[in-house]
Amino acid sequence: MSPHAANESRFGRVSMQNKLLAGAMALALVGCSEQSADDAASNDIPSAAATSEADSAADAARTPRIGMEAAPGVAFDYSYIFRLADDRISKVQEQHAAACETLGVQRCRIVDVRYQLTDEKLVEAQTQFKLDPGIARKFGAGAIASVEKAEGVLADASIAGEDVGTQILASQQRSAGSEAEIARLEQRLKSGGLDKRERAEILAQIGQLRGQVGDERQNRRSGEARIAWTSVAFNYVSDGGLPGIGRENPFANAGETLMRSGGTALTFVLTLGAAILPWGIVAALIIAFWRSRFLVAVRRQLRGETSEARDPVVPPAS
Repeated sequence: MSPHAANESRFGRVSMQNKLLAGAMALALVGCSEQSADDAASNDIPSAAATSEADSAADAARTPRIGMEAAPGVAFDYSYIFRLADDRISKVQEQHAAACETLGVQRCRIVDVRYQLTDEKLVEAQTQFKLDPGIARKFGAGAIASVEKAEGVLADASIAGEDVGTQILASQQRSAGSEAEIARLEQRLKSGGLDKRERAEILAQIGQLRGQVGDERQNRRSGEARIAWTSVAFNYVSDGGLPGIGRENPFANAGETLMRSGGTALTFVLTLGAAILPWGIVAALIIAFWRSRFLVAVRRQLRGETSEARDPVVPPAS
């Protein structure tokens, strides 16, 4: 083979290798772009208009960022207490329900809705959700934003976690032990040589063990459901205002003003009394002394007139 042909052959092989490498890179880029699109779709949580305006920086300051990879097998329960005006609670509650409906039943489900007017004429409400664990925190942050937009506040927030994964593992181990014992007892039955009493006892033990296995299986299913769905509860309470008036309660403000005015008046009276009390005592003593002297003088004058009436003057005889 000539050198020129050899060079062309090597060039062809290199060109083919480059084409294969370019094709592999293109497929990798397509796969990455599709995965990025899927990740973006999973992280993009549509919600109601009020929820979509949440500030990410504010969200981070209000709710803890707990990644699912940092707590595998842990079932979380989120609980929020929102305080806002009575006439705005139902509207905000509807916005939160609409945000859940927008996500779809595969990611968010409404399990309970309650709205109550108490005997004190104040509103109390609650909405409970089951959410995809990956979006529970962001859903709560959006709810906080919608409450603040309605001039309400987040009064309390709590996240309770339970290590359900460890419980499921322990349940699997218990079930394995029970099934091994069932297999041993069944083998004992097959071996024969048992009287009726022994056979009945073994059958009762097998029935009890199978019941335990069934209970363990049901508990594991419940635990798996808790891990798969995060419970989120929104509690709405009144801010103390009157229905139709909101947080501006004129009667409460009037009562506070009356108490402040009464306290000011009492302070003024006590201060004035402390200032004039010594002088009042002196004036009272002077008046009492003057009255006593005046009464003594009057009594003396009356006694003199009485004496003159008892001893009349007799004119001398002529």
